[in-house]
Amino acid sequence: MTYDLYLGDRSYSSWSLRGWLVFEKFNIPVRSHFVDFSKTDGVAAQLAEIAPARTVPALKLESGIVVSESLAIAEELASRHPEAGLWPTDPNARALARNLASEMHAGFGALRDFCPMNLRLAYKDVPVPEEVERDLRRLEVIWFQARQATNPQGPWLAGDYSIADAFYAPVAARIAGYGLSVNADAQAYVDAHLQDPAFRRWRAMGFASGEVLEWYKRPYTLSDWPGPDPLAAKPVQDGTPENTACPYSQKPVTHLAEIDGRIFGFCNAFCRDKTVADPEAWPKFMAIYHS
Repeated sequence: MTYDLYLGDRSYSSWSLRGWLVFEKFNIPVRSHFVDFSKTDGVAAQLAEIAPARTVPALKLESGIVVSESLAIAEELASRHPEAGLWPTDPNARALARNLASEMHAGFGALRDFCPMNLRLAYKDVPVPEEVERDLRRLEVIWFQARQATNPQGPWLAGDYSIADAFYAPVAARIAGYGLSVNADAQAYVDAHLQDPAFRRWRAMGFASGEVLEWYKRPYTLSDWPGPDPLAAKPVQDGTPENTACPYSQKPVTHLAEIDGRIFGFCNAFCRDKTVADPEAWPKFMAIYHS
């Protein structure tokens, strides 16, 4: 099957993060295309070739049919790839996960409006309105009850990582990025997303592409991003790299980075910059790093 997935800016598009995760976490091949949030003609105009889609994510199937709604994309993939495990196999856990995803899809408007996703910045001492506090308390309840009902071995809501967790990843990013207070159980779930390699790769690619969009900034005190501290890394112009081929494409090295005091090479600026943003998120790079 051939899929074409249309996405928005990685740093700011929360629904795009959800759409990308359901491919990335379940190893479903896809070609990604990105609209530019900085363009004045808007998202719908950039999606004209796959009308009637007007928003991202949007999925174009091999048949030409366009699925332009994130929960529909996830359900369609679950139907087409039952072996991938997008939903839990246990019927009760699956029912619970579907309910969680549906509530996220339709709810938490106060939190989403007050805290637009911005993976480039983190804040502290944010004054939280009452309606946002209500959303946070609701998240605590449903996350706790889900884990009580399914008793998962890992950090996710209904067993192994599922569509439900992909849908709550941007919520975790908002709680983390705005320094919002949740109880210990909910914070552990937020931390699991921040530590997830796929989430970290998406965030790293946001630093390597796209522009800083000023209208997403908020007038709060800046803080350090609360996720794992990345290895010290920066682009450099000169040096002798330890590798002669890019870890991702195997093409010859043209761009250099100093990572943890060592020089490594990449085939283009994007490969270099996504690695510099968070080296440990990239297994192919870390294989070279540890070799």
